[in-house]
Amino acid sequence: MEIKCRCGDTCIRPVSEVLKDIELFYKPCNDCKTQKIKKFSPLAEQINLDEIDNHFGSCNCGKRHLDTVIAHVLKVMMDEGIKDKKANLRNACVPLVTPGYPTNSVPYLPKDSLVILSNEVDKRCAETIIKKVQEVKGVLKGDTRKTVGIKDSDSNPHVYELLAGCDLRCDIIKTPYGALGIYKYQHEIHIEFPKVKSPKIEILEKILKDYDRPTVLDCTCGPGTLGIVCLKAGAPKVVFNDIWNPAIENTLINLKANGFPIKLSGSEGELIASGDRFEVYSMDIKKLANCLDEIFDICIIDIFPGVDTTEFVEAAGKLGKKVVVI
Repeated sequence: MEIKCRCGDTCIRPVSEVLKDIELFYKPCNDCKTQKIKKFSPLAEQINLDEIDNHFGSCNCGKRHLDTVIAHVLKVMMDEGIKDKKANLRNACVPLVTPGYPTNSVPYLPKDSLVILSNEVDKRCAETIIKKVQEVKGVLKGDTRKTVGIKDSDSNPHVYELLAGCDLRCDIIKTPYGALGIYKYQHEIHIEFPKVKSPKIEILEKILKDYDRPTVLDCTCGPGTLGIVCLKAGAPKVVFNDIWNPAIENTLINLKANGFPIKLSGSEGELIASGDRFEVYSMDIKKLANCLDEIFDICIIDIFPGVDTTEFVEAAGKLGKKVVVI
């Protein structure tokens, strides 16, 4: 099955292709420029703002230092009246690099490698940023203090607003079983910044060591990260489930991108898709036992911080021998 990005462009690449050049993706060439900008000092006091729109900090290799890119974004926001002349880089926006990859230094960004998030930007400003700042592929409006997604079946979902461009991002995540690429439509899926070592995956690794090829139910799979880790670890069967439909869409993208071919069910039932060693459902976990007639070795529960896990654990206990809250 072929999966295309909602924007119609070639945003979704096989992770194996992304990994080929990831080590060099954000490195500067010998001619790249570094503009020293103090993040907490007003930008207007450090730089002639009239110069920013004229290829500010650009290099023939097509990359610019992240701070230079954000300075350009901030200049557009000032021109549009979103920010005043005292604004600095620190309060400009939240930069979300794609592919997200932990680096030892500030990255130099090529074209279409950044999604930005701001709770102040409007649609006209967002469209201007996309037009003038070539590194920015998408602009989101939202409050970073609010988690994107749905907490449980009794909650209303919260999403950011995609104002311009495309917000599909890929995070590269290192695991003991090989690197993963996790794609997310960032206005619908919670933000996670890639780390050299993922605490969640470290917990999962310790659990998997106690088993020889366990069957796994990822009860609240989100974009599919933990379930895909289990597949890469050799699990003979993994069931992915999430009540949030956008999470399931991302899971399907990530299964395919990470080398696991999928087949859509083509039916009206709760089974969304399947593959060689996996199935994908979109249900309230409390009703999932009505669809699955097997007991799994491990049931994984990964929910938002602060959410009571009692009902989740009780429901998962009907489906698995060991319930793990991550």
